[in-house]
Amino acid sequence: MPRVWKWICAILFASVAVGCIGGVAKKSASSANLVSLRGLTMGSHWSVKYVAPSGAPDRLVVQRAMQTHLDRLESQMSTWRADSELSRFNHSQNTNWFAVSGETARVTAEAQRISKLTEGAFDVTVLPFLKLWGFGARAKPRRVPATAEIAAVRASVGWEKLDVRLNPPALRKSVGELQVDLSGIAPGFAADELGDWLEKHGVTNYLADVGGELRAHGIDPRGDGWRVGIERPENQARMVDVVVTLGNGSLATSGDYRNFFEQGGKRYGHILNPRTGSPSESAVASVSVTHESAMTADALATALMVLGVERGMEFSRREGLAVRFVERKNGKLVESMSPSFWLMLNPGRVPR
Repeated sequence: MPRVWKWICAILFASVAVGCIGGVAKKSASSANLVSLRGLTMGSHWSVKYVAPSGAPDRLVVQRAMQTHLDRLESQMSTWRADSELSRFNHSQNTNWFAVSGETARVTAEAQRISKLTEGAFDVTVLPFLKLWGFGARAKPRRVPATAEIAAVRASVGWEKLDVRLNPPALRKSVGELQVDLSGIAPGFAADELGDWLEKHGVTNYLADVGGELRAHGIDPRGDGWRVGIERPENQARMVDVVVTLGNGSLATSGDYRNFFEQGGKRYGHILNPRTGSPSESAVASVSVTHESAMTADALATALMVLGVERGMEFSRREGLAVRFVERKNGKLVESMSPSFWLMLNPGRVPR
């Protein structure tokens, strides 16, 4: 997987939350043990905090199970590992069905759904463009490519050129040069997978984080939802911008303020507009979105970066999403958010 999936923040707070989403009832969990686990995956980090109920698996068992599962997902979906099934699919010029794991097929199927829903603002076939601009695995040095170079790559990009089959799981490309990059959706899927594993083993109060993509369920040891901080989208010092309380739900944030380069006095971020083959030109610095699925939230956050505030807000209203945009205006950071996201930050108050 890319060394840096997306520069986002998932700062965990131990203090009591002031509210929660998902209708989580306040009750005491202070008598249970809070377990904190962490590790490395997909060129980033993962962590899990959970309230261990009576009879829960030993923390070392959970640690090993989490790491093993994440290692397997990386071996399936990494574009940095030449031996992953996704890399083998990308390197193949064959346009017949290519067998993959059920997980890779499921993630790709959801990516295709989001691509259609956003009219191509999200597109997992954008990898050739990423490489051209110097953002992909084993990419060229970062530079602004010539218009002719972008045009030459365009024929090998397009989510409509990719087919996915769930049973038996397989991918198929209509052009041999097409390549898939799941880094804009797979971390969210991994967070969902960790949450599902915990719930299957009797853990109902947890916060799972993979590369900054979050899935929460239940309450923390003090009886409230899980509090997480969203990073202020600035290049310099890292600091928390706002604090969100999650109950039963997921949060993903995408931004262009860490992974970028400058040339000729202009800034070029790593989030590309798949329809132009160039970095998104919206003024958006970061987008946060909540959803019941971390995988879906992950992909939508990237799509909303490309759509920009006006079109992104319209899309979010239509789809009933809770979103928060931070955009650059006259040298300042300005936030815009949907009423549902505003209520997450201001529980119990009347929306503005």
